Amino acid sequence: MELQTLIDNALAQTAPGRCVWVALSGGLDSSLLLTLAADACRRHPRPLRAIHVHHGLQAAADDFETHCRVLCERLEVPLSVARVDVDLATGQGLEGAAREARYAAFHRHVAPGDRLMLAQHRDDQAETLLLAALRGSGVRGLAGMPAERDWQGRRLLRPLLEISRARLEAEAARRGLAWAEDPSNADSDQDRNYLRHAILPHLVERWPQATRSLGRSAALCGEADGLLGELAELDLASLNGDPGCLPLDGLTRLSLPRRRLLVRHCCGRLGLVLPPARRLESLLAQLHARRDAETRITWPGGEARIWRGHLYLMASMPPLSTLWQVEWDGASPLVTPYGHCEVALAGPEGGGQPLRAMPRRGGERLRLAGRGRRDLKRLLQELEVPPWERERLVVILAGETPVAVLVPDTGRWLALAEGWQAAAP
Repeated sequence: MELQTLIDNALAQTAPGRCVWVALSGGLDSSLLLTLAADACRRHPRPLRAIHVHHGLQAAADDFETHCRVLCERLEVPLSVARVDVDLATGQGLEGAAREARYAAFHRHVAPGDRLMLAQHRDDQAETLLLAALRGSGVRGLAGMPAERDWQGRRLLRPLLEISRARLEAEAARRGLAWAEDPSNADSDQDRNYLRHAILPHLVERWPQATRSLGRSAALCGEADGLLGELAELDLASLNGDPGCLPLDGLTRLSLPRRRLLVRHCCGRLGLVLPPARRLESLLAQLHARRDAETRITWPGGEARIWRGHLYLMASMPPLSTLWQVEWDGASPLVTPYGHCEVALAGPEGGGQPLRAMPRRGGERLRLAGRGRRDLKRLLQELEVPPWERERLVVILAGETPVAVLVPDTGRWLALAEGWQAAAP
């Protein structure tokens, strides 16, 4: 299929009025993609914008930005430049940390409902599959990059994914297109570059269709991963349908591979970073522990708890600092270390008296309607509040008297003193 036809088809599926974005690095692939998209938008009128992420990782970064500005000005395409800080302390390596910073920039600039075009091509897909295989990845990793997917309310497209780098170079030469060459692409100390320069050329020399075949294998792995996702969704529905709370009785009746699949699937549903293989195996080994035991397995960005016969999956959240406290008027959003809580509280006189929010410290007692004074610790036990929620409860005081207890990350009132009630925020 002609390159221009590929882009035309991708644009034709975009709802009128929705913006199409092109991720523009300044290299050959993205410069050509933007040029093709600009041509297509003249035939299929759609708002078109480009976004360039300035990583600041090398001296040539400013040159990339300059090239992007010149190209967008010539094509009459609005350009957004996002300057990011790449956090190398995350343990993801340079490529992973840069990718995370890049996608965070995409999220800030590309509105929900818009489409974002990425310029990866067939050779990139082959490299991605080989890297995944060398890392011992499963089907999901071997699936490489999907041609299309929904991502946080946006639609990501890779219309060039079945096109070879050589064909893109030929089209760029035919158009007389200029681009910025990234000097780091020649650094074979990086794994991807080593595959690109030292391995793939030999594979293609021996098997001329190597990149096409690797791409087809990635597509088949993607299909298999989709089927596994459907299986995991069926298993989840057979338990309770809640990805954050899985009953151990049902979970342990599944085979070990299905347990592993279901936990990973639930983490994905919850938006959690998937646990590394060793942490996942450690977690699965704990599923047969005593039902009254409290087990906690953590990994960067997530954690799992086993409590009262259930496996709970959640984002990592530290306990509230005992030093934290804040004055609150009972009507404005309550600002906590976990974010803003859209809650309001009215007292016996209709509210308006000064309140204080602070962490639970132990020994608090509330006067409950019809029950008299109750110790908060026993009340939490009666309500079967999980231990990790008890670590981050916020107690609201009027003067020195506790009048309410809040779970700040969910905005849920656990207890209200006699005469106090939740109000509309």
